[in-house]
Amino acid sequence: MEFLQRTHKCGELRGSDANKEVVLNGWIHRVREHGGIVFINLRDRYGITQIAVDDASPAEAREIAKSLKMEFCISVMGKVRLRPDNMKNPDMPTGEIELSAQRIQILNKCETLPFMIDEVNKDGSPVIANEDLRLKFRYLDLRTARMQKNIAMRAKASLAVRNFMYSEGFYEIETPTFIKSTPEGARDYLVPSRLYPGKFYALPQSPQIYKQLLMVSGFDKYFQIARCYRDEDARGDRQPEFTQIDIEMSYVKRDDVLALNEKLMATVFKDVMNVDIPLPIRRIPYDDAIALYGTDKPDLRFDMKMQDGSFMADLSDFTLFKTAVAEGGIVKALVVPGMAEKYSRKMIEELEGAAKIFRAKGLAWTKVAGEDSAPTLEGGIGKYFENSAAEICQKLGAKKGDLLLFTADTAKVACAALGAVRSKLGKDLGLCDPNRFEFAWIVDFPMFEWNETENKWDPAHHMFTMPQEQYHDTLESDPGSVKGDLYDMVLNGYELASGSIRIPYPELQQRIFDIVGYKKEDAEMKFGFMTGAFKYGAPPHGGIAFGLDRLVMIMAGESSIRDVLPFPKNTFACSPMDESPATVDEAQLKELHIKIVD
Repeated sequence: MEFLQRTHKCGELRGSDANKEVVLNGWIHRVREHGGIVFINLRDRYGITQIAVDDASPAEAREIAKSLKMEFCISVMGKVRLRPDNMKNPDMPTGEIELSAQRIQILNKCETLPFMIDEVNKDGSPVIANEDLRLKFRYLDLRTARMQKNIAMRAKASLAVRNFMYSEGFYEIETPTFIKSTPEGARDYLVPSRLYPGKFYALPQSPQIYKQLLMVSGFDKYFQIARCYRDEDARGDRQPEFTQIDIEMSYVKRDDVLALNEKLMATVFKDVMNVDIPLPIRRIPYDDAIALYGTDKPDLRFDMKMQDGSFMADLSDFTLFKTAVAEGGIVKALVVPGMAEKYSRKMIEELEGAAKIFRAKGLAWTKVAGEDSAPTLEGGIGKYFENSAAEICQKLGAKKGDLLLFTADTAKVACAALGAVRSKLGKDLGLCDPNRFEFAWIVDFPMFEWNETENKWDPAHHMFTMPQEQYHDTLESDPGSVKGDLYDMVLNGYELASGSIRIPYPELQQRIFDIVGYKKEDAEMKFGFMTGAFKYGAPPHGGIAFGLDRLVMIMAGESSIRDVLPFPKNTFACSPMDESPATVDEAQLKELHIKIVD
């Protein structure tokens, strides 16, 4: 069918376009009849324009207008005219004009919608349909203003990244999608080879090995907006396929990588949102992040730092505190200002639930009463510390009306559990302003972590991380104290990016393999093509990878990365829209030499 092709976009026309003959294409956002006149709000991704079908319109156009329904795709030819002053809409960019329809062409009809496009509540907030329904009809969900905004923001962020990286002299280089399976922390997605029965490609979990090989190849400034794949158990906000902003640089030290990526984030936020990010970004050692916030990805939009409450073990016979400290553990304390009266026992039990997820035995609490000059502790564990209230309040900086919360256990459990309580409080008390962006670098991570199940050392991040130089002589004798040249960028309680300075020296790399129990022959089989390359003059190098999906999610003020992906999978790694993963016919399996075993 020959159709009337648009001359203008729906969000484009203004009062200066009055009397122009134009053609608009789009979807019917709303249609209503008032006093014999049919008003159509026509929408495309650029905006909405009001169409008027009245006595000035031909009879054919008036007849067609009566049959129109929401989300019909139509073409309208007409003349732009100014609206009467009392009918102008200052809330619409096109609100001072309307199009007097002369011809209407139905390009395609729309069946009954499974959910309304851009339905709003009485307060003006969008009505968001059930997620499974949205994912099944994703092509309709993507028409909503919310999703149009999010996908546009994603495109702008990607462009801002590219423009910045090109301006800094980086090459954008693609790395393979079919690679050799290597151990990188998660399960690989495997692709069977038809030509080589019994052999498989893997989809990359990241371009890690290849970007390091590019450094050996002499491309000292590489970046890529890379698709990555991880076959992980369905939980949280993970996606089997995701996108990284992948960066690697030669002849750099940690400060060089951090400085460049601070500028990158400042540029992206300025270009996309016109938000200024103060530089330099603060740096927090890993140990301090755990001690103060209970996590290596702290939300810094609110203060409320955790404190050491181990001194309280000497102030009473309270068993939980005394036992924890006697067994080499600690007491962690959190002062929640002004919340003593607002938090009931039931609400505190909800906080305790958050602590127990991280294996805490419980959440001790009390409330500060009395006067600041003579405080008392009421409720919870307060009765055990009747004679020590003043000392406790003085050391913790607590005042009348404050709620005090405590965990007591090993340092790892006590910090993580109270950190989870702190995070929950931030959300419950409305302290996490989505329009505020608080960045930090977490640095000086442990190089290794002890695997109690297998009784061995594991790499805390990955095996190619450079240990900080002061630890090179004690790598084997004291792995637990070694700090890696690692760094994470965190934003509003999320890990936004992770990176490290890499190991370019084959001998040092083998020492790391040995410490984590990775046999030389296994290393040669899995990584020989990389470690072999390092024997040919590998330069010092380092890099970082940002989660693009997570970055855009935070910028858009969303709570799920699925809301910034065009076609995501659900929490079970399935697509309700195309019903993947799906079975394939026996002939395909036979050609690939694959047999399904129950």
